[in-house]
Amino acid sequence: MRMNAGWRAMESADLDRVMAIAEVVHPDYPEERAVFAERLALYPEGCAMAEASGAEVSRAEASRAEAGGPCIGYIVTHPGRLGVPPPLDSPLGALPEVPDCLYLHDVALLPAARGLGLGVAALERMNALAARQGFRWLALTSTPGARAFWDAQGFLPHDGGAGLAAKLASYGGGMTYMTKPVKG
Repeated sequence: MRMNAGWRAMESADLDRVMAIAEVVHPDYPEERAVFAERLALYPEGCAMAEASGAEVSRAEASRAEAGGPCIGYIVTHPGRLGVPPPLDSPLGALPEVPDCLYLHDVALLPAARGLGLGVAALERMNALAARQGFRWLALTSTPGARAFWDAQGFLPHDGGAGLAAKLASYGGGMTYMTKPVKG
């Protein structure tokens, strides 16, 4: 049976599931729950959960279920400044006064969610939000394992000099800051 999946708004009650998914998907890039809670509080319209229905998922993934189906992924975005990503596992404090991009803080999909089109759907969701809010750019910091996906979606590396390199160092080696124009 094919799994059906889709995105819905994230709620505070989802934060335990966000942490459980992050532990599976990003074990090398740990962040405190407070980081996700702050992003959700500052910019709830940029946070979403992927839920599955219509198929068996693993017992571990099913344990993340509540009404609607098991959560199999999440996205967290917020307004940002081009070339100025937040360091890993750091609170923002506040959104920038004059943001010029929508920054994709994290997309995490459990193995059961891969191949369902949720990554592309997340990007479409980001683009639509950015267009509605007048941003001209999408930006993200790609892990080495996700780089091919973001390349295929039209993101390009952004050269931000030594300051950007120092911020990326907080994530570990092989990270790439990437941007893409918002489609109107």
